[in-house]
Amino acid sequence: MASPIRPPIDPVDRAHLTGISRPTPPIFRYAPAPPLADLVERYWIPVWSLREPQSQSTLQHPVCLMVVSNTYARFFGVVRGLSTVTLEGDGWAVGTMFTPATGRLLLGRSVSEVRDTAFELTDLSGFDGAALVSQIRAVMGEDPLSVQSHTRAVAAVETTLARAVTVDEQGLLINRIVAWLAEHPDVTRVGDLADEFAMTERTLQRLVLARVGLSPKWLIQRRRLHDAVLELKSGETTLAELAVTLGYADQAHFTRDFKTVTGMTPGEYLADQPVRRPPG
Repeated sequence: MASPIRPPIDPVDRAHLTGISRPTPPIFRYAPAPPLADLVERYWIPVWSLREPQSQSTLQHPVCLMVVSNTYARFFGVVRGLSTVTLEGDGWAVGTMFTPATGRLLLGRSVSEVRDTAFELTDLSGFDGAALVSQIRAVMGEDPLSVQSHTRAVAAVETTLARAVTVDEQGLLINRIVAWLAEHPDVTRVGDLADEFAMTERTLQRLVLARVGLSPKWLIQRRRLHDAVLELKSGETTLAELAVTLGYADQAHFTRDFKTVTGMTPGEYLADQPVRRPPG
């Protein structure tokens, strides 16, 4: 029986560093089916046709990714800095953004072992990557822009995942921790995060390292940068106000952190946004 058409979602993407000089191809985004919500955050499907190569930069969410395209199929660990990919010619990709719980379940070991790395999907043990890649390429090859093709590709991913893994209690806990942190921009101390979940900082450190691959401090810093990108895209605040909102002691510290990871200052990124901007 054919899969029901799944309507796209359009979340605000605070991870993708887009701008006037950094255009993006069309990207279709889909929510997971309810039974997969503990394993998948969302799916994203870019489709492009380019005369010149185009670089895309992101500040990756604290999760592992799986990407099957017309030319490659890879599993990605969490990247500490800036993630960059170059698109060229005609192509498409079906990306799966996992929840924090899922990476370790698929890997069978700590996610810290694969941070800043990617490997072929077919090398993922306990997961029939070759069959999944064949299914996705078959349905996407028919019409990469069709929502029906996307729905069938997503269904193939979900069928494979449902057979391969089941979320565990620690997985549910790390999902709650990361979701809570995203909803509380005022939290800037690891101790406050540990207190909220009634655990010691050492216990929190071990859990986040095993499931995300990095530290609780990195989680907080990445959340702050995501919030910064979102606000800069809106153009509805000054840089000084934004630094205060993000919990920085001053604008200089905010500028330093943003530039260290993205390679540009907040002012440079703001100036590249296609919106009205208040004075800096």
